[in-house]
Amino acid sequence: MTGPEAADTLTAARTDDPELAVRAAELVRDAVLGDLARRVVAECGADVGLVGVPEPLPGSRPGSEGMVLRHWAGTRADLLHDVPVPAGLGLGGRALAERAPTWVPDYRAATTISHHYDAAVAAEDLYAMLTVPLMDGGTVHGVVYASLRTVVPFGDVRICAVGKLAAAATRALAGAAAWSREEPRPERPRSERPRPERPRSQVPRPTAPVPPLTRREHEVLRWAATGRTNPEIAAQLGLTCNTVTGYLKSAMHKLGVRNRTELALTAKESGLVS
Repeated sequence: MTGPEAADTLTAARTDDPELAVRAAELVRDAVLGDLARRVVAECGADVGLVGVPEPLPGSRPGSEGMVLRHWAGTRADLLHDVPVPAGLGLGGRALAERAPTWVPDYRAATTISHHYDAAVAAEDLYAMLTVPLMDGGTVHGVVYASLRTVVPFGDVRICAVGKLAAAATRALAGAAAWSREEPRPERPRSERPRPERPRSQVPRPTAPVPPLTRREHEVLRWAATGRTNPEIAAQLGLTCNTVTGYLKSAMHKLGVRNRTELALTAKESGLVS
């Protein structure tokens, strides 16, 4: 079933059968992610396109993140098919954990990633690799890989091209997820609602002073807090992806945080973004 056909099924199912709507949403997801892997190869010059889908991994701790490589294009062997990837392992696991694109010109020689998947990568004769998480706010719908069978640095053009495909796929996935949810129940009149007690953890805390950010750092931070990827921010502000990365690293240093998730939370708690 193609993406449009799955979408038509989903539209019909939404009002008739909630279970069918959920199943149709899964079909749309599979169609979108399969198409994404193929388009990374066809339109971005990659030799291999892969997409990891977030799933609970066997034997993993409750609450731990992970994904499985469920979609692929351009592969010669099957060692990268249906591979479980815990958050933090390999290049894709790092993108999943950090919620940010990451790339290496030579996967096998890279010193910034774990090398749990070297045998599978070598079997495909892959070297340069880019991974981009499919982010919708705080939700990760997957991670797309663009890999080449040569050692080459990733330029802004290719990074932004993969980022645009990832952003389009993310919008489709977010829409499918929204379509499959039940319609919200009518709200009770305000006078009839019980007044909940504020949990202790939600009591407002005084914000600590933070070092001043530059105008550009604040602009990049504001977009990053909405879940936008570096390529999307670059396109929005007319910057290169490397420049966006530099501004984000500077903001993280000033705010004393380690990743994009902590950056967004600290920025909101400090009143830097609404």
